[in-house]
Amino acid sequence: MNILVTGGAGFIGSNFIIYMLGKYKDVSITNLDALTYAGNLNNLESIKNNPNYSFVKGDICDAELVDRIFSENNIQQIVHFAAESHVDRSIVEPDIFVKSNILGTQVLLDIAKKHWKIEPDDKYSKDYKADVKFVHVSTDEVYGSLGPEGLFTEEMNLSPNSPYSASKASSDLLVYAYYKTFGLPVNITRCSNNYGPYQFPEKLIPLMINNALKGKSLPVYGDGMQVRDWLYVEDHCSAIDTVRLKGVDGEVYNIGGNNEKANIEIVKLIINQLGKSEDLITYVKDRPGHDRRYAIDNTKITTTLGWSPAHSFDEGMARTINWYLDNMDWVNEIVSGDYQKYYNEMYG
Repeated sequence: MNILVTGGAGFIGSNFIIYMLGKYKDVSITNLDALTYAGNLNNLESIKNNPNYSFVKGDICDAELVDRIFSENNIQQIVHFAAESHVDRSIVEPDIFVKSNILGTQVLLDIAKKHWKIEPDDKYSKDYKADVKFVHVSTDEVYGSLGPEGLFTEEMNLSPNSPYSASKASSDLLVYAYYKTFGLPVNITRCSNNYGPYQFPEKLIPLMINNALKGKSLPVYGDGMQVRDWLYVEDHCSAIDTVRLKGVDGEVYNIGGNNEKANIEIVKLIINQLGKSEDLITYVKDRPGHDRRYAIDNTKITTTLGWSPAHSFDEGMARTINWYLDNMDWVNEIVSGDYQKYYNEMYG
């Protein structure tokens, strides 16, 4: 199986590639990543010489490049992670999110539709080659915000509240439209908040770990009572692989870790684990449109596809904190910007 992974130098994408190459000997992966600020090839040092892995620096909006990758590598499946994903950045620069998350997805869909048809000259043919699949990795943020009760289900209407989540909701609708209009074999996954190794230090957990270790302020939005469902990244990777293999064409699958925690709980847990003082906590003005609560109902994927998370929250957090403690050089290179210098010289 030849798989194109987009955004494979990012947090979840790199974990997915490492997971797949560790699990399968007959899978070849092409990693397409633009190496923007969140892309870091150091994440993939452990598999960079694997004969079943190759890297291409490029933009998913570059249709000519994507078309060439399909032709040269006989791509049979896409696992599409590539996206601008930081809500705060989307508030400042929403245009970048529209381009990458919507237009980039549309390019990938068009190229997949072109290459996977048995009858490529018949524009409306729904006959696709066997085993092809387009897995679009999305987010629970497309559902909007929950009250104190209830869970996100796959049947809920989309109600995004930030430029980031609006761009992801738009790309979800495009993917589904290509299934309904052209019969393209697709699945959409919507995950809860991920945590684990290689997460960019602007995100809550690695930011708090790094700042606490250095005795810096721990900024907490509002009252810190925003609730999220936390999912260990390796469990997310196994869920995506399950959908890739077993997902029913056209279906959406929610992926959650069954771990609802308020942001301030996470911060205090990290402080306690690292033996630091809660005096480091600084409450700051809440960001615009900050969703109050997310919580995933993962019944569909657990009952129909047989997946369930393998890591408890306590186990996942212990692994995560220990990984950052053992890899502070990785963190420091990102904070300083040094991680980009070598690869900028290599790839331009």
